[in-house]
Amino acid sequence: MTEPPTGTDDLPEAASRAAMEIFVVFGRLRRRLTALPGDSGMTPTQASVLTRLSKVDSATVGELAGAEQVTHQATVKTVAALEQAGLVRRDPDPGDGRRQLISLTEDGRTRAHGERHARQEWMARALAELGTPEEIRAVLVAAELLGKVSDAP
Repeated sequence: MTEPPTGTDDLPEAASRAAMEIFVVFGRLRRRLTALPGDSGMTPTQASVLTRLSKVDSATVGELAGAEQVTHQATVKTVAALEQAGLVRRDPDPGDGRRQLISLTEDGRTRAHGERHARQEWMARALAELGTPEEIRAVLVAAELLGKVSDAP
């Protein structure tokens, strides 16, 4: 782990080092989370779309593509795979018949909840076993900043 910057002159260099550390750690975490026992075999994007849909009533393919920061075509393929698995359904948009709204089926809602719960339980257990209270508070602060970064242009 690298030392935090001590003054404002060190901030750009520290941000660059932090970015590299984040890329490495996120890659390792993603691989670890997708390899957990009971993994459904879904791609990370499919799991992310299920999770996103579990937080809203429905969304268009365009909205999902924007939220996932992937192409419209990639999202069409993701939604098609989820629909074929019986996890999502398409319904006409009552406000615009040309658009379709994607929503979870009951199986999709169950799967999204189960997968999120299993991963959250693993992460919470690992943090509690490996981290000090101060480190866990630092993770919460970092998560807030990373949320802002994920929404940055």
